[in-house]
Amino acid sequence: MSSEKKIKVLVVGCGNMGASHAAAYHELDGFEICGLVSRGTSNILLNEKLGGGYALFNDYEAALVSTKPDAVCISTYPDTHEAFAIRAMEQGCHVFIEKPLADSMEAAQRVADAAKKYDRKLLVGYILRYHPSWKRFIELSQGMGKPLVMRMNLNQQSQGAKWLVHQNLMKSLSPIVDCGVHYIDVMCQMTGSKPVQVTAIGARLTEDIPEGNYNYGQLQIRFEDGSVGWYESGWGPMISETAFFVKDVIGPKGSVSILAKEAGGAGKSDLIDAHTKTESIKVHYAALDEQGRFSKPDEWVDLSDEPDHQELCSREQRHFLRAILEDLDLSGPTQDALNSLNVAFASDESVRTGTVVKIE
Repeated sequence: MSSEKKIKVLVVGCGNMGASHAAAYHELDGFEICGLVSRGTSNILLNEKLGGGYALFNDYEAALVSTKPDAVCISTYPDTHEAFAIRAMEQGCHVFIEKPLADSMEAAQRVADAAKKYDRKLLVGYILRYHPSWKRFIELSQGMGKPLVMRMNLNQQSQGAKWLVHQNLMKSLSPIVDCGVHYIDVMCQMTGSKPVQVTAIGARLTEDIPEGNYNYGQLQIRFEDGSVGWYESGWGPMISETAFFVKDVIGPKGSVSILAKEAGGAGKSDLIDAHTKTESIKVHYAALDEQGRFSKPDEWVDLSDEPDHQELCSREQRHFLRAILEDLDLSGPTQDALNSLNVAFASDESVRTGTVVKIE
């Protein structure tokens, strides 16, 4: 997509996701990076990777004043999201922000309210919404009748720099909040129903994280239509890679499963490309014939349009560009982001209190 006037975008946070979004802006016609912001040296490394030439900043406020961007991409730790996003919108900027939207429901709602107040586009980085295979997975699951049983996990056996990133994330959020919002969002799309209650458990498996935090958790959601969902997430060097990649949906008419044999293999749990890869979908039909045997064979859906992580980021940013240029209404996706985050925080509350939490 081309435009006469390029959208000047300030990239804030230059780690894994920030670097991927910056690479997308660097390549896409319609965007122009006006600055790279990080507290450490990651913006220097990213600038070199992109060929150099971009303005570098260690202070977000100074970067906003100096570059006067049209849009800001926020890929920093969640405890900065609210302040950074609202400040950007006060300055007249559209905002792309990595999930989760904020580190509390109150903060997330204030960000959403600011988008309305200042009439700015706010797009939350729910990357699976741009993946054709996940769209197909959701569509096939919707054809399996009601209620649905949804089983999903993403455990990450991490070490070195990845484990340090996980430790930093856990200063403000648990694994089932940070990663869980993706899969809660998927479950809500599959059922088209309202979550009504959640139960969750967690465990602190290391002294490398503060007392009271946990690096392994699992949640169970009950939906208004009788559907139920399970999600599990663990981070750290002790996490098992056995069955770390479960994506499975069961309904009265059969089941739909993602079988990523390559991406789900040993040593892949902490590779970011493996988190979105699907490779193939197995569709099983429950119908029986007069002899009580399956009347229809299982089907395999081979997925030809299988974008890697970088391409998915590019698709997200193309949508962000369209939203700005064509004045797309993003209030629906924003509300979806708030809804999934609400369930994730309710799960966190359940872990910490040991109680069933009803979803308002």
